[in-house]
Amino acid sequence: MFRSRLKVAADREFIVFEGKSYSYREAERYVQATSAALKRRGVKAGDRVGVYSTNHPTSVFLLLALADLGAIMAPVNPEYGAEEVRYIFSHAEVCGIVCAPDLYETAVLACSGMPSRPWIILNESTATAESSGGNATLQDEILKGSSPIENHQASAASTCVFIYTSGTTGFPKAVMHSQGNLVTAGEGFVERMHLQPADRLLCILPLFHVNAIFYSLGGALAAGATLVLERRFSASNFWKIVKETRATEVNTIAAAASILMRRPRTEFVEGHHLQKMYGAPFDEETYRVFQEEFAVPTLIEGYGMSEIPGALNNPFPGPHKIRSMGQPSRHPQASVQLAQVGISDDSGALLPPGEIGELVVKTPIVMQGYFKDAGQTEAAFRDGWFLTGDLAYYDKEGYYWFVARKKDIIRRRGENISGAELDRVIGNHPAVLEAAAIPVPSELGEDDILVAVVPRPEMTVKPEDIEVWCRNHLSAIKVPRYVAIVDELPHTPTHRVAKFKLRDDVSIRTAATDLQAR
Repeated sequence: MFRSRLKVAADREFIVFEGKSYSYREAERYVQATSAALKRRGVKAGDRVGVYSTNHPTSVFLLLALADLGAIMAPVNPEYGAEEVRYIFSHAEVCGIVCAPDLYETAVLACSGMPSRPWIILNESTATAESSGGNATLQDEILKGSSPIENHQASAASTCVFIYTSGTTGFPKAVMHSQGNLVTAGEGFVERMHLQPADRLLCILPLFHVNAIFYSLGGALAAGATLVLERRFSASNFWKIVKETRATEVNTIAAAASILMRRPRTEFVEGHHLQKMYGAPFDEETYRVFQEEFAVPTLIEGYGMSEIPGALNNPFPGPHKIRSMGQPSRHPQASVQLAQVGISDDSGALLPPGEIGELVVKTPIVMQGYFKDAGQTEAAFRDGWFLTGDLAYYDKEGYYWFVARKKDIIRRRGENISGAELDRVIGNHPAVLEAAAIPVPSELGEDDILVAVVPRPEMTVKPEDIEVWCRNHLSAIKVPRYVAIVDELPHTPTHRVAKFKLRDDVSIRTAATDLQAR
């Protein structure tokens, strides 16, 4: 797919990064040279190479070069420490690592405890490279020259990337995706966002995340468009970057959109070209601020997981149902069915509109499985349907609506209460930055509700304030018994609250105020 762009867009910008531009033709030279460098290091079909870095063009070149060899990229969160890096790269059994200069020492420390020590090269030359023991850089490797790739062994079914889950239930799992999956997901994103060759996709999400790789990069490739790559998300510089790079489309997550909405309006830059934004969930306030204050006309909400990229979305032409996950995603070719979606009960029977059950999905972009975990792979499917673990329902127009994670349900006095609903309602309190509701054992059996609350900077909120807010906005059964005011909440690498860590933290309940005991 990448090489096919050369036939129609060789001189078009493919990647823009920190003021430097790479055309499709120039990128192809880097990919060929990177493939040759990997072959000199003995990389062959099926091998894994780790990436430990913030976003950088070499990550894109490396993904394509490894695909050329039938090998696999295993990216890791650059914020991980040595122990976390060691776990993932040991689990992936990487033969080598491409790493950012400032993370070199951590990478060496991580590798020191691995049974088979991988080679390490830096992805760029900087002043810190001299302090890295004379370690080679990818640029050095490329300058040694390239040679045509021979005996190309890859196919559409060849695994090309491991996406490690956020580990919300324990150790991260490696989701395996094929080259065909990435191509099809990119084509689906063309339909989802009506991408055109002139589009410039701003990538602020990290290239270890399915969104950045399958939607931003995959979408740019499928459309023959331009990927505007940023090292990391910067809220204070976001609008300046949007204006300077002439970005027309951006993908966000809820946390990033929320941060931008709360930044000083003096940071907003008028006259930008941003027309489209993809992400979820977007509430009414998100639509209002981005459309009316930030002049971004089209917001598209969707739903996907590392295992099933791009399963649902609000149709680009509309109608857009705010807070809805949308309808089953479509492919630009009507003959290609991108997703079948249903709501299932615990026995596997599909439910009619309006009834809540587990969201299940069949899609050609489904993962190949979890690496070295046949048991978890088998447990993720039933009768060919992927089990998302999310409770949802669909309406008579075929739009799907998220209710809660099955594991985020609090069972109180015979009723099921959505932790996600409590998070949203309490998070709307003007003095609350973030909130997370979890179940705690009740002396009456089942659960009581504990909510951990982070106040906004320079603002104060008391447990009693949360109680009053909840009584005004929720039914009595949903009012929490315990409120803990905390400085911060634990998060996964994709900025979701790591509720499993809260549930395991006994100090939270100790620190909480028991509103019932007053």
